[in-house]
Amino acid sequence: MGSPKKNESKGFFAAMTSGLSLFSNAMHRSVNGILGYEGVEVINPEGGKEDAEEEAQRGRWKQDERESYWKMMHKYIGSDVTSMVTLPVLIFEPMTMLQKMAELMEYSYLLDQADECEDPYLRLVYAASWAISVYYAYQRTWKPFNPILGETYEMVNHGGITFISEQVSHHPPMSAGHSENEHFTYDVTSKLKTKFLGNSLDVYPVGRTRVTLKRDGVVLDLVPPPTKVNNLIFGRTWVDSPGEMIMTNLTTGDKVVLYFQPCGWFGTGRYEVDGYVYNADEEPKILMTGKWNESMSYQPCDMEGEPLQGTELKEIWHVADAPENDKFQYTYFAHKINSFDTAPKKLLASDSRLRPDRFALEKGDLSKAGAEKSSSLEERQRAEKRTREAKGHQFTPRWFDLTDEVTATPWGDLEIYCYNGKYTDHRAAVDSSGSVNEVDIASIEFDPWQYGNLSTE
Repeated sequence: MGSPKKNESKGFFAAMTSGLSLFSNAMHRSVNGILGYEGVEVINPEGGKEDAEEEAQRGRWKQDERESYWKMMHKYIGSDVTSMVTLPVLIFEPMTMLQKMAELMEYSYLLDQADECEDPYLRLVYAASWAISVYYAYQRTWKPFNPILGETYEMVNHGGITFISEQVSHHPPMSAGHSENEHFTYDVTSKLKTKFLGNSLDVYPVGRTRVTLKRDGVVLDLVPPPTKVNNLIFGRTWVDSPGEMIMTNLTTGDKVVLYFQPCGWFGTGRYEVDGYVYNADEEPKILMTGKWNESMSYQPCDMEGEPLQGTELKEIWHVADAPENDKFQYTYFAHKINSFDTAPKKLLASDSRLRPDRFALEKGDLSKAGAEKSSSLEERQRAEKRTREAKGHQFTPRWFDLTDEVTATPWGDLEIYCYNGKYTDHRAAVDSSGSVNEVDIASIEFDPWQYGNLSTE
């Protein structure tokens, strides 16, 4: 079973899109060896209407910065650069990967509706739409900060959920997250893998994402598509995520297979998502269609995947309004994630909001952000590592435990961390104590090292 084939009529799946997508590589306006740099390709997502060399000069880099960065980065072509390269702060956004994990919770109400839904196939429509909804935020082209080992992010005051994430490993960089409310629990272990290709970066979502719907105990497993960041140095940076997203109901065997169209000639197919909900016998039950940056809709279908007569296409999710001309292309929810409005009482000193480099960048002070990132945080992290190794100690996460389970992903094996429940007990104890106002929270000094458990190897 694979992704649905497009029919020849325009219908629901925008006929000609797949054909044009196959032709897209040949029709993209590209520049090889632009300005004398070999192995560089500049791709215009709008089809190359402008002169190719002019397109290569677009983006956030000044010419001297392009040349300097290219000299530094070209030796890494073909490598995984997730944590091996020190990058200039001007390409960062004031958010860490731990916070970015929490962006998946913006439309958490869709999981609430999935839990309340009695139709097993419509339940998957709600859950799959939730998984798609975050891609609007993921199209931002700024890089989030890599978390410090032991760093955390906490979020409350949104949809009745409690969210906690923690950086559980530094080499390789790995994060774990847990969220829950009365309807669902969400658990993820993430170990992003990258491949630097000169002027683009392939990002492989090595990880395991599980959602448990509490009413019936249904467990859903999510495998997202890879992402490609285009025009890193030359041209306007833009993001695409071509490929399949698969969400499987591990309890019943039902699944959703959605195909993210690649950006084709003159932008054809960009943002489009089409697919079906299948039963355990791999028979299509509901078709889904939409754009990951706008909305998703669904309609019951027959065994051939055609819409059932007497039914109509219904919208199930629509992207929320976003601020205009936002410097970092943030949504309102992204700003909420960075604020103390979503912080719990007695915020952990290891929380991402408190990072001095992140805070300086948010205030527009690139010089201070760069100094804090390289000399303050990264150097201290290296010093802490040397101290641990000298004492024969090993870092152990506080809120997640490493299990014996190793799961296979399309991009490599993954060690699984599980939520140990200690954060729930911690929050219950804090919430039953006295309140702490925002001024007190904001004055906490960032310190991810005080919480890590150290054990003798």
